[in-house]
Amino acid sequence: MSLSNKQITLIQDSFKLVVPIKDQAADIFYTKLFEYDPELKPLFKTSMLTQGQKLMATLGAAVNGLNSLPTLVPILENLAIRHIDYGVKPEHYDTVGKALIDTLQAGLGDQFTPSVKEAWLDLYTLVATVMQNAAYPELFATNQI
Repeated sequence: MSLSNKQITLIQDSFKLVVPIKDQAADIFYTKLFEYDPELKPLFKTSMLTQGQKLMATLGAAVNGLNSLPTLVPILENLAIRHIDYGVKPEHYDTVGKALIDTLQAGLGDQFTPSVKEAWLDLYTLVATVMQNAAYPELFATNQI
């Protein structure tokens, strides 16, 4: 799987709209994440404000790195391996994806068009695949990006 230039542009342009509301977006994300799976809350050891800042910085770096996927992939792989120590399980990736898409929809409103949604879904699928392949190769080695 790869992203088209149009999808990369849609993702990067829509993320520029999230940046001014990044604190609210992070709050929406974690509210939704814990609503979907309350058992995830104990995995977070830092303040939610700090965690939200980390989330938005990481998401921003990933979005900005879309024009250079070969550079981004090892970063995502390292991130995935670190997340094992935090207690992240394979099934958590689906919950995170749902929370992310719902957060973008809430934050972007009418600007979260079907094309933008599809681009973000494809991006999240790509990111989750890379991360799961790295963190759980015995389970996901057959998934290719």
